[in-house]
Amino acid sequence: MVDRVPKFILAGGEFVRVLVHTGVAKYLDFKLVDGSFVFASGRPHKVPATPKEAMTSGLMSLFEKNRCRQFFSYVHAYEPEDPSTHGGLDLTTLPMSGLYSHFGLQPDTIAFVGHALALYRDESYLSRPAVETVVKVQLYATSLARHGRSPYLYPLYGLGELPQAFARLSAVHGGTYMLATPVDEVLTDPATGRAVGIRSGDAAATARFVVGDPSYFPDKVSVVGRTVRRYCLLGGPPPNTRGATSCQVILPARSVTPPRATDIYVLVLSDAHKVCPPGKYLALVSTTVEGGAADAEAAAAQLQPGVDLLGEVLDSFVVVDDALAPKADGTADGVFVSRSYDASTHFESTVVDVLDMYKRMFGKELDLSATAAAASGAGGDGGGGSGS
Repeated sequence: MVDRVPKFILAGGEFVRVLVHTGVAKYLDFKLVDGSFVFASGRPHKVPATPKEAMTSGLMSLFEKNRCRQFFSYVHAYEPEDPSTHGGLDLTTLPMSGLYSHFGLQPDTIAFVGHALALYRDESYLSRPAVETVVKVQLYATSLARHGRSPYLYPLYGLGELPQAFARLSAVHGGTYMLATPVDEVLTDPATGRAVGIRSGDAAATARFVVGDPSYFPDKVSVVGRTVRRYCLLGGPPPNTRGATSCQVILPARSVTPPRATDIYVLVLSDAHKVCPPGKYLALVSTTVEGGAADAEAAAAQLQPGVDLLGEVLDSFVVVDDALAPKADGTADGVFVSRSYDASTHFESTVVDVLDMYKRMFGKELDLSATAAAASGAGGDGGGGSGS
């Protein structure tokens, strides 16, 4: 799935910290993604993330720009442990909808802050404590400030470099990767019912527990939705993206016609990241299927607002996947199953799932605090590690 479902990496996010913590980052080369955009008023706009960008953005009216500037100034100054930065507000109890109301932000501004900056995929965050969203907006701004043009990174030669880097590190520690090897059976202890290994043909491997994606455990997962993706080959960068060789465009659910319940995502890559021939661009448009679309054609029609942003499409094809989630958390039987990739074009929700799996497997959270400083230096234009 790593090459079939490309996703960008937030430069200051948890995923970068995981890569640094594990030592995998030194085997990878990253390149900055050129642009981060949000759809509004019929076209993509650069996502504003600072008070200065708020005042120059074409997303908002003059009065709204000033309100957004004040909001960003408050968010960037906010420190949870310093009451002098709280402006008399308790963000641990005030819902995010209340903080928006405090600054008088309008629905279109709320849409891009919640979905293109905080990267939420639905509106449930509005009723949760505002501090959660403030921290996410700060993370986006920090990631942007790290490299300048956008907050996202992508490995040179594609996401296939990630498992390759883990394989190289695994070999250093005595691990073995077995490619194209089917799993015929999960071995269990008859006395406890817990997984103790796997069998492939006549060979078996023992383990403390078993970890895998849903495709290995059809009896342990359930369908929780569907995701539709259109892969498009382009002859040039999408219009209104400043000639970006790579970019993300988020279409908040309320910004498209007719309005939706879930966002539409557009990801664009090119030969700048060594994933396409020179002069060609790969675009992925994805969303969660809504309304019980009966077939692939009906599901693909829900992507049209995103496809319309791409300009001339040379060729394309559509894939509809079931969204799968584990029925149990794995602690009872020792089989830990990940969730399917969602429709988003970034890793923010995926890394949450991975860290949650780690906590369930080992009974404690993965401590990434010691890697925060090191992670701040990872990535950038050719700034990742390089293994030979």
